Amino acid sequence: MTLAQRRGVLLLCALLPLLLLVTAVSLNVGATGVHLTALWQSDAHGSLYAERVVLTQIRGPHVVMAGLTGAALAVAGAVMQGLFRNPLADPGLIGVSSGAALATACMIVLGGAGLDVAVGGVHAFITGTAWSVPVAGTLGSFAAAWLLYRFATRGGMTSVSMILLAGVALSAFAGALTGILIFRANDAALRDLTFWTMGSFAGATWARIGMLCPFLLVAAWITAGLAMPLNALLLGESDARLMGYPVERIKRLAMLLVACSVGPTVSFVGAIGFVGVVVPHLVRLVTGPDHRFVLPGSALLGAALLIAADTLARVIAMPADVPVGIVTAVLGTPVFVWLLTRAHEREVLA
Repeated sequence: MTLAQRRGVLLLCALLPLLLLVTAVSLNVGATGVHLTALWQSDAHGSLYAERVVLTQIRGPHVVMAGLTGAALAVAGAVMQGLFRNPLADPGLIGVSSGAALATACMIVLGGAGLDVAVGGVHAFITGTAWSVPVAGTLGSFAAAWLLYRFATRGGMTSVSMILLAGVALSAFAGALTGILIFRANDAALRDLTFWTMGSFAGATWARIGMLCPFLLVAAWITAGLAMPLNALLLGESDARLMGYPVERIKRLAMLLVACSVGPTVSFVGAIGFVGVVVPHLVRLVTGPDHRFVLPGSALLGAALLIAADTLARVIAMPADVPVGIVTAVLGTPVFVWLLTRAHEREVLA
């Protein structure tokens, strides 16, 4: 076992207890003063019923949704960085988040008619329910990923550079349409859109987590088979083909993973920045470029960091919940600047 591999194993062994510790702290902290010990204390007279409801129905979904979202965004970022061979790539580059934002804005601003425009005639089943916005955003994200893939594929070959450039254009176009919808929104819709763009786990429930899990299970299944192909892609597409890897299939799977990970999570919790770009880079500083350690390490660290950010968002302005997207932006910006500075200094020294 090489030094990098030993460091990777040690990192994974350290991140798992860190995640458990952060989860326990998050469940134990909140505006109501309820503590985790209420789950196992004797409750002969039902005096702890309210405390247990807070832990199992409010904080529990909060923590689980934050962990799943952090893991999904971080793994998607690691895959995008491996696909583009750029440690500062972000899953939002391919327009999946923008597609989810556009469909969500259509649902919030235009209601059932907006969903009809966004996803094509299925609003009769979900309009007026708690699923309207998440379903619209999820379908919008998959539509954006499909359009981008079709545009970047010619003669059975998918251009990574075309994915990047077309993704930037698609994000700009979807952002412009979202801006038009915001301009015509009424006060209530504008408030909903504003809070959605900041990112929040306030609406987390076990039912929504259950709806999100199938997408994340598909993403996990894809991730399990991408580590070695992404390692081969670090050498270049030609070398990866010579090594026997189906490069075009790898690209399709990478885009499907990002769509399954980022689209549904963004649809449920809103826009949360910096997790997808910062977390994989931090893991890579310890483990090196080996995706056998980068992918699981990113999942564990992303989950732990977003749970910690959600906990901080709950306590800095109690009893109100600060949108977690604000916290990740405040904490992630200096880290991102440090990563850019470090990368620039390494280029100068080279």
